[in-house]
Amino acid sequence: MKPLILTGSLIPEFTRSDFADLAVDFVFRFVWGPLPSPDELANYLGARTSSHGPGCHWSDFASRWGRSKNSSRRDVGLAEFCEQYETVELWFDMRPDAQLKLVWLLDYFSSYPEATTRLKLRLVDQEMIGLHPNAFAKWRPPVFDIREKDLATASAAWQAYRSPTPGACLELLRQDLSGLPLLKPVLHDLLEELPSASTGLGATEMRMLEMIATGYANVNPLFHYQEVRQTRIFSEWELGYLLDGLAFGPRPAIAGLDEELRTIKRDNLGTRHEAMLRSRLSLTDFGEAVLAHKEDFSCHNPIDRWWGGTHLTNDNLWRWNPALMKP
Repeated sequence: MKPLILTGSLIPEFTRSDFADLAVDFVFRFVWGPLPSPDELANYLGARTSSHGPGCHWSDFASRWGRSKNSSRRDVGLAEFCEQYETVELWFDMRPDAQLKLVWLLDYFSSYPEATTRLKLRLVDQEMIGLHPNAFAKWRPPVFDIREKDLATASAAWQAYRSPTPGACLELLRQDLSGLPLLKPVLHDLLEELPSASTGLGATEMRMLEMIATGYANVNPLFHYQEVRQTRIFSEWELGYLLDGLAFGPRPAIAGLDEELRTIKRDNLGTRHEAMLRSRLSLTDFGEAVLAHKEDFSCHNPIDRWWGGTHLTNDNLWRWNPALMKP
């Protein structure tokens, strides 16, 4: 039987008839906003009930149901569904959100030993989105069995990220994470997004200030020139929300962000995109002082965002130095 694929990037190549019976994507974003509750995640992965609305069950984000040999079982829980396959391949690439989805799923599977015996991990050390179809046709990342110790590592990582402080994630970096080799760089990158000890801003916010200071006045380079920005945690929309915080506080660090963005709802992505494209950005005097590490952004502006299970506020401002600093 063709394998089942679980992935964080449902690319078209997975739907080819000779590749897999079915591919399942997972749409949660774990790097922005409060994490879903354990009950919400368990409900998402469990058997479908009358309480499941559209988009609230794992099977709602699968490809090729019409041709799957197991389409009649789409309402069961994910673990039970996986037991219908000889092989279940995990394709989660090196992006931070994909690795967080991987440890979440492995933590879930640790309670289902029958399903776990079917799991195979693909070491996807490049981003699948944007990979040329011809390259994908010839490319098969190395594949590994999932061991008990790997499940334990994943569970420890997921519980650490869910913790109300970042300390557990820092402790995790001191452990052997070799069974999940793409995880340690992700933890480093996540910790660098904590507010800096000197500026009160995370790595991505500081890099955007640096780019604006060197002449990048349009938002597209800030969002899409990842090789210049040198950070990889947030999506385009999340980067836009960070710009909101930099521009619209009591003491803004940037000027020129379209004023309409103050009132557009965050889920109105089309209108937000148009306003972003109209923006022409520059640093304020305060922004230049923050960039020079002479001012602390958090001393003059409200902080209210989530880092995993940690709610970062002005009164609960965990910082990175690059050592963890308590509020």
